[in-house]
Amino acid sequence: MRRDAVKEYVSGSLWVLPTACAVGALSAGYALSHVYVGPHSTLDFLAFQGTADDARSLLVTITGTVVTVIALVLGLTVVALQLSSTQFSPRLLRNFLRDRATQFVLSVFLATFSYSTAGLYTVGVASGARVQAYPRLAVSGAIVLLFVSLAMVVFYANHLAHSIQIDSIARKVELSTLSVVRRLPKSVDESAVLTPPDWAIPLLSSRSGYLQTDHADDLLPLVRDHGVSLLVRLRVGEHVVAGTPLAWAWAKSPDDRPPDAMAFGAAIEARVRVGFERTMEQDAAFGIRQLVDIACKALSPAVNDPYTAVQAIDHLSVIFCALAVRPLGPVVRSDPTGCAVVLPARNFADYLSTMCGLIRRYGASEPTVSVALLRLLESCAAVLPSGHPRRADLASQGQLILTDADREVANPADRLSVQTAAQRLRETAG
Repeated sequence: MRRDAVKEYVSGSLWVLPTACAVGALSAGYALSHVYVGPHSTLDFLAFQGTADDARSLLVTITGTVVTVIALVLGLTVVALQLSSTQFSPRLLRNFLRDRATQFVLSVFLATFSYSTAGLYTVGVASGARVQAYPRLAVSGAIVLLFVSLAMVVFYANHLAHSIQIDSIARKVELSTLSVVRRLPKSVDESAVLTPPDWAIPLLSSRSGYLQTDHADDLLPLVRDHGVSLLVRLRVGEHVVAGTPLAWAWAKSPDDRPPDAMAFGAAIEARVRVGFERTMEQDAAFGIRQLVDIACKALSPAVNDPYTAVQAIDHLSVIFCALAVRPLGPVVRSDPTGCAVVLPARNFADYLSTMCGLIRRYGASEPTVSVALLRLLESCAAVLPSGHPRRADLASQGQLILTDADREVANPADRLSVQTAAQRLRETAG
């Protein structure tokens, strides 16, 4: 679990990859500085042809130029973050921080700066005195890195212009969420009892935050060794407050000795990660929430951009069609001794409520938004077999959308498109 936490932190940090590349550049410069290039060497045409003073002037120029470019790139990045936060959703900031292209561009710039600055310690100077001998091939490496950095400026400008477009942002969230959906447990029990027995003992959380990950397969050996069963109170993505129950544990009968709440609770908390923010590792609802935020922001009076909301709903359609055909619900793991682990999880109706509720209420007065929602529900019904119980959930949400649209849209001609889409949904959902 610690390894997963480190991986999640590293992937969302702007400093890790650039720092690693800077260390790599210093190592490469150290190695190149020990390569001797003689007058008749095959590498002579690649080595810098100027004097030691020319080489130092070049390195000084490269260092100053790259510092300016780094400031420019960081400024553009901050502008992109601010635009994403204010116009779309503050929850999208983590997606920009995890953007590999941004991390790679900053890595190239920092590597160039580190390489050139380190070269000033060795080029044309020895024991405080000026010398004519210097690592010519290493100076050529600085020139190569300079041209790569200039190419990265053009690449980053193009990448940034595309990355702040709504389709690019929504597509990235869609792909990330689909990746989480594919990793959801396939073995679930929608009828699992989520109420602990009377003799269960609460296992209190030692910290406040969001439940980021839980793994039933990791918890089962622990509860089996203690001869108890375990029920985690919260679903992934929900908030827990320090001092409140994180889970309940109970022995097989009231007469059996329960485990030590403090020691066992610490062992459970080591396997159920609580952090200060929600992550996408196991939380598909967080990805859905980001697209819902985009739609709701677009429908606010300050923005008033219904088509952006429709675009967000179109991307949500892909996610919900994937969710519709997957088993969803609580995860239960047990063994022959009677010990069990129960992890609550969202079912399909919960995901529908997360998505449809907010957008439906904010967009009830705009027929194109209601039609887009109904089209999403119709697509989900189309991928489900006839008679599937989830079709009833789709029909129920469709009726709510139609009811709100009939109430909020005054013109009968405008309501007609919503009524037609609702009729198609009823026919498809059966």
